[in-house]
Amino acid sequence: MNTRFKFLSTFAIAIGTLVSCTAEKKQDPFQISKQNIGLLTDSTQVKDLKDVFPNDSLVTFIKGDEFNGGNNDIDIYNLQGEQLLSLTPSETLDSTSTIKSVRIMNASYKTDKNITTISTFKDINNNYKISSINNLINSVVISVNEINASFTIDKKELPANLRYDMGLTIEAIQIPDNAKIKYFMIHW
Repeated sequence: MNTRFKFLSTFAIAIGTLVSCTAEKKQDPFQISKQNIGLLTDSTQVKDLKDVFPNDSLVTFIKGDEFNGGNNDIDIYNLQGEQLLSLTPSETLDSTSTIKSVRIMNASYKTDKNITTISTFKDINNNYKISSINNLINSVVISVNEINASFTIDKKELPANLRYDMGLTIEAIQIPDNAKIKYFMIHW
């Protein structure tokens, strides 16, 4: 009985160790989900961005003073000088502000269904439920609530009869499968 207890105890410890090692999966710095993009989360404050992007350059453009109401975006560049992200804080000139939106600029960033800046409308449509399509002057914006994302497609990618009338309701079936994403954003 004692040998059996030792065997079961050893087995349980081994399984526990294996499970805990598997659970400690490292966060992919380029993974996009509903509440995070890599280590950047919907609760990250501006003052903590250097800790989130320790190997990248943060560039802040001050567009004026706090009375102008304009956003002061923070652009993230890698060491090769390629722009990765453009962050818009909830409050201008406030280091305790969280980020309200992130514009994805680099194809290294991908959703859990492998959508990147080089994906097409077909990729979005096949992988996510489209929440809405907004017809703007020069583009259409496809919203996907599942991941708090909006994908912008230039109207040049659409058939000519859909390009000029902003009053048209554009349906997913009217957008060509090969229409390229101009850019996409995550909103928090």
